[in-house]
Amino acid sequence: MRGRVQGVGFRPFILRLARELNLKGWVRNAGGVVEMHVEGAALAIDRFIDGVGAQSPAFARPSPPVVGDAPVEGYGDFLIRDSLDTPAASLSVPPDCFVCAECLAEMSDPRQRRYHYPFTNCTQCGPRYTIIDALPYDRVRTSMAGFQMCDDCASEYGDPSDRRYHAQPLACPTCGPRLAFRRPPSAALVGDGPALDACVTALEAGEIVAVKGIGGYHLICDATSEAAILKLRARKNRPAKPLAVMLPERLLETHRPDGCNLPTAILDSLRSPLRPIVLTPKAAAPVLPDAIAPGLDEIGLLLPYAPLHHLLLERFRRPVVATSGNVSGEPILIDAPMAEQHLGSVADAFLHHDRPIRRPADDSVLRVIAGVARPTRIGRGLGPLEIRLRQPVETPVLAVGGDLKNTIALAAGDRAVVSPHLGDLGAPRAQQVFEQVIADLSSLYAIKPAALICDAHPAYFSRRWAEQRGLPVIQVFHHHAHASAAYAELEAEEEALVFTWDGVGYGEDGGLWGGEALLGRPGGWRRVASIHPLRLIGGDKASREPWRCALAACLAAGVDWPDAPAEAGIASEMWVKGFNSPPTTSIGRLFDAASALIGLSLRQSFEGEAAMRLEAAAEAGHGAVAPPRHEEGGVLWSDWRPLVHPLLDASRSPSARAGYFHAALSRLLVDQAVRIRETHAYSTVLLCGGVFQNRMLAEMALAGLAGAGLRAFLPQRIPVNDASISIGQIIEAGARSRQNAV
Repeated sequence: MRGRVQGVGFRPFILRLARELNLKGWVRNAGGVVEMHVEGAALAIDRFIDGVGAQSPAFARPSPPVVGDAPVEGYGDFLIRDSLDTPAASLSVPPDCFVCAECLAEMSDPRQRRYHYPFTNCTQCGPRYTIIDALPYDRVRTSMAGFQMCDDCASEYGDPSDRRYHAQPLACPTCGPRLAFRRPPSAALVGDGPALDACVTALEAGEIVAVKGIGGYHLICDATSEAAILKLRARKNRPAKPLAVMLPERLLETHRPDGCNLPTAILDSLRSPLRPIVLTPKAAAPVLPDAIAPGLDEIGLLLPYAPLHHLLLERFRRPVVATSGNVSGEPILIDAPMAEQHLGSVADAFLHHDRPIRRPADDSVLRVIAGVARPTRIGRGLGPLEIRLRQPVETPVLAVGGDLKNTIALAAGDRAVVSPHLGDLGAPRAQQVFEQVIADLSSLYAIKPAALICDAHPAYFSRRWAEQRGLPVIQVFHHHAHASAAYAELEAEEEALVFTWDGVGYGEDGGLWGGEALLGRPGGWRRVASIHPLRLIGGDKASREPWRCALAACLAAGVDWPDAPAEAGIASEMWVKGFNSPPTTSIGRLFDAASALIGLSLRQSFEGEAAMRLEAAAEAGHGAVAPPRHEEGGVLWSDWRPLVHPLLDASRSPSARAGYFHAALSRLLVDQAVRIRETHAYSTVLLCGGVFQNRMLAEMALAGLAGAGLRAFLPQRIPVNDASISIGQIIEAGARSRQNAV
């Protein structure tokens, strides 16, 4: 059997199933597959074959079994054989799993030897991806190899009737990892109970503690204390970016305002085995200080997923902020020396443990749009994300993605693997982790790339890195990658119209694109619509200072901006002279301009802040009409400039103006789609790019397209933001290669 069949308790499950059916033989890991030799009555074997798929463990993702006749060897029992260390391109790395109900119950029982043990796990739960050194998945190939099992654990490990039979991360207080609380420069307080008590005492005193979990460190403080939150923000230089909150599941019920109910899709996502951060409306979330997410209408919530989290929250009895333990934009930190070095100016103390983490895995993030929970970040539990390619690649390839929200992707045959979120590649540590994860996944999946795929942007670190490897390099334009990634979720081969709306990406003409409509399919995209360019005064500064986009919009529309900041005079001269003011078709920068014109955000302290504030402020927009358009050079151009007057109309509330802007952009999109349909035969529309993380815009666009008789899709498995660039590069480059071969 292929698929995700290692690290999920699959061999113990097979053994129990075979013995229940009185079958003899063996099961073993062999490269990327599980092999079984089964002897017994024909009916029992048929039931066994049905059961291995229908009854497999919750985290398993097996492909249908490949079955053939075998000679009878006359086995007297059914056993688990030693793994074969055979390289294979079908290897599947299991994700980290949240602690199961049985382990939680055991941890809560004073009669059990794992009572309050923060590293309790079994075959159905615990770390996987973050501890694996190599496959096949056996203890000697994990970071648990250094912990020698005690007699009790060894007995459980070898007992087929025990739920810990062949549980590779198996441990207990006698032989397993331990906690250590440290307040530098003092010596560490070692021991699970004392360290946990010291951590809780620090939190109760309003302090910040860096806590090592499954995929790295969280910075944790009391989520009900505004003073603690503001201290964390000041120390981490994070004045406004929203902070995730971890809370016990019982608080989902007891802390809700009267009459508020969480939507089913949000509740299901919070409680899912993925245990992600889920963006949740403030009105239905626990009552927390506004400092958690200032100016926004959502809070990122997550439930505890590691035994340590459950123990911590059980003792603290309040929600905690659980934000990534990292330097802004970099991958989450994973080891004690680095954590103390980089977080020493932020955290008052550290809760370490001695189970090594091999590679970082930040929390996954989901947002419910149009009733479906969609990822905005691939993280713990979700990555590595394995995707079946509709068309196999001819040779193994590595795609290095973009420089923001970076992921990398490997592909061999008909399978691609997308890494968890790696961060922004502008920082040296992010670049180091980028290289480490490339090496790790190449080794784990036994894929040796014969070619590299990168973004066409000449200044990207990822492109420069690829060009220095000595392998053939294929360049893919940013928005072609976006479009191809979205296309991967279509079930049928057909031409589609894809709206690729984001911040900026390097376009085919060397310009800064970000508001394009592409028609076709992978390997054959052609731009058929865009928007009137906006000039970015100050270049990259405009993405950090939305007032520059707002001023450029006013200058382009010939409108005065009474509330322009003092710097506007010099900036206006730059625009007039065309100095350092490159044009862009970015919808993302239009959002920035609108937010500034309404007075919501003149400057950004984090990427997307202005657009997020604009969406949070918006009420349902009415009365908006599609901006004018014209055709030139085979491209339909829509003119946003008439939107500037309504955005400056002080007689309307900021909420009304924000809603009007969303409605106008939705009308622009639907108008372009309908107009293009008049001259091109297509019926399916895809939405991709970071702009469509905006729920209001995405839902209005989907409804408007459906009302126009078009089938509209928003990706569900792959984020619409730049995390999708790597898999899109593989699909796009593969399609071009096949076309060239023909």
